[in-house]
Amino acid sequence: MSTEPGTDIRRVEPGDEKAVEAVVALLDEAFQDDPVSSWVFPDPAHRRATHRHLMRAFLEISLAEGHVDLTGDGTATALWIDVPAEPEEGEEDGPAQLRAAVDPANERVELIGRLTGSVHPHGRAHTYLLLIAVAPDRQGQGAGAALMAPVLERCDREGLPAYLEASSARSSVLYERLGFVHLGEPLRLPDGPLMYPMWREPGA
Repeated sequence: MSTEPGTDIRRVEPGDEKAVEAVVALLDEAFQDDPVSSWVFPDPAHRRATHRHLMRAFLEISLAEGHVDLTGDGTATALWIDVPAEPEEGEEDGPAQLRAAVDPANERVELIGRLTGSVHPHGRAHTYLLLIAVAPDRQGQGAGAALMAPVLERCDREGLPAYLEASSARSSVLYERLGFVHLGEPLRLPDGPLMYPMWREPGA
């Protein structure tokens, strides 16, 4: 699979541990100083030690419920989840499970899941961009948009909306260029930064 010249994209398979580790390392590096990651793990030393475990958990969720794309040069990755119109009956408590698996003493690991879940739209099946990461030395060069392009093109063909939460006002502007619009008011994390729920209708 490819987008623009020089941007080869491959699908990460669950059993490909080398690719999985590459994605975890990339996510860890790209989000170490992200406002939301810094809120979840306010102590820098603890963040350096624990943050990668949260990134691996998000990766595993995406592999189970959607897919993960990685550029051929390993400098950009996107985690997508396929969301049904309505939640499955009897779903387990994901935020609590996430906290137990990643950092049991840190209530913010659970809280971030509950807060984002509270604003996540329901009633229409859609694809959810859980995370997208570009290596720091490649940011601002269009790699993220190129990585998203094949999925958004599929959404347009299939009439499928897309959803994400931008972690900064700056990144929300980039998503607007791809057809996303703000969905209601920003989500303010307690004593923390804003997150920006955004929705894209197919063909936007």
